[in-house]
Amino acid sequence: MLPTELLMFRVKAGIVEPRRLKPTTANLGLAQTLIETFEANIGRRRWELDDDLRTLEAGRQDFKVLRGLAHLLTNMSAFEAGGTVEPVHVRSKVFELAQAHVPSRKGATLILEQAARSLSQDHALSPAEVQASLYADLPDQQTLVAFDPPAPLELIHRFDLAQAQGMLYRAYELVITARRNEPARYKQLLKYLKFFGLMVTVEGDANFGFTLTLDGPTSLFGGTTRYGLAMAKFLPALLHVTKWDLSAALKPRKDLAWVDPGDDEWSFQLTSEDGYVSHYKPPEEHDSALESGFAERFAKTETPWTLEREVDLVPVPGGVILPDFRLVQGQRSVLVEIVGYWRPEYLRKKFELLRKAQRTDVIVCVSERLNLEKAGVDPSDFGDRVVWFKGVLNPRDVLAVAERVAQISS
Repeated sequence: MLPTELLMFRVKAGIVEPRRLKPTTANLGLAQTLIETFEANIGRRRWELDDDLRTLEAGRQDFKVLRGLAHLLTNMSAFEAGGTVEPVHVRSKVFELAQAHVPSRKGATLILEQAARSLSQDHALSPAEVQASLYADLPDQQTLVAFDPPAPLELIHRFDLAQAQGMLYRAYELVITARRNEPARYKQLLKYLKFFGLMVTVEGDANFGFTLTLDGPTSLFGGTTRYGLAMAKFLPALLHVTKWDLSAALKPRKDLAWVDPGDDEWSFQLTSEDGYVSHYKPPEEHDSALESGFAERFAKTETPWTLEREVDLVPVPGGVILPDFRLVQGQRSVLVEIVGYWRPEYLRKKFELLRKAQRTDVIVCVSERLNLEKAGVDPSDFGDRVVWFKGVLNPRDVLAVAERVAQISS
């Protein structure tokens, strides 16, 4: 992401619009030049890289763009302190020896020679190496040891996304409207919500859309920026969900001279159609071999039922259920949840949510290999909507239950 001072945006009628870079020849050329500059500085000190960047920046009106792109490339780089001896040990020895000498050029040379002899235990050190290691752990003295170069267009995409993420730094409310999506996409979304300490309340249905209202631990509310930072980190995960709209309420930045002092709230709007590109790894289509195997076997089964991966979010008190599949035949449909090999804590929460949902159109497929007794789980509450399986889940067993459940539900 980008620091606040590198964010570029405008505000029109209370709507915040972040700066985006068009993939023009000039912008792609600038991105390529910066990438090559970082590659050329591998093995050199950071201050040398900074000098090269300042040279590139000289006389440019779009210097904030250059600084923003360079900042992102820095995050793709690895810097380490040079030398074979820890700089803190070098400083300690040099300062200790310096106390016995009168400050002078000759004395400094003598100190470095003595320090080199004293520190040369596993590796022979020269006075020049001691001098180079003295402050090698300071940021500008660290060496660029690794750099993972992106393609120029990828860097521009990262810049655009970083600008959008920056709009969320001061967010205190975030509402997402999501329509039908693959369960793997929703599951990744909820995984990142939990990872970044954000809680979500889900309302709605598949026909009119699901509203996800993001909330956070009470400890986050003391600092709006910290809460907004968690939202910003979450945004790349949202981009993997295929159909959604986002609305964020922001605190206006009063530190900017051009901001209307009467503004009490800004709004940031984003949709899945805006063309932002995520750098987070996309989720797998299936969460497990159980799901992928079931889908493959179902495809070979002759049946009027259709197996869909786009499944409803099922809101329940205290959480949400994301069934693995939906079976559809005409106007009839049932949901399929596969419970495979999971920890006892997961099983308890899974079955608790299924009970709270009070949905009669959910088929629960349970592996006989699970130690449900140890987990304190009893699926008998779901009656004949339970399908037991051992090694593999047979689609015909699920279809038989689907016929019965669909008749009851309709």
